[in-house]
Amino acid sequence: MKFYTSIPQKLVPFYQTELKKYQAEYSAGKLAKAWNHLERAHIIGQRYPYAHSYVHWKMLQFGIKIKSTKEILGQIPRLVFGGVKSFVGKIPVGNPGGANVPPLQPFPIEKELQDIFRKAGITD
Repeated sequence: MKFYTSIPQKLVPFYQTELKKYQAEYSAGKLAKAWNHLERAHIIGQRYPYAHSYVHWKMLQFGIKIKSTKEILGQIPRLVFGGVKSFVGKIPVGNPGGANVPPLQPFPIEKELQDIFRKAGITD
């Protein structure tokens, strides 16, 4: 599997869109929808150390906002080690990043996100 230290320019708009949608839904109090956009941003950015770590930072903040001890405690090790795992190319592809799933378990990537990767030339 290829890995990158910075997110490819062709992926940046998709990653940023998910983060903007997260913020809009979060600001509107639509927390479930907001979380879904964080998960999508996580999947898009998980191969890239900074992008991966940033989403875990946002997930930690979200856990604090909703006062979820499980999410807070689950995000701390993900925040510490997620970027490192990205840097060495050892990420569980498709993992949505939340504390409600095992941190090292790969997941199928939904078709819409697969299409985004294809458009960006990321095929592996």
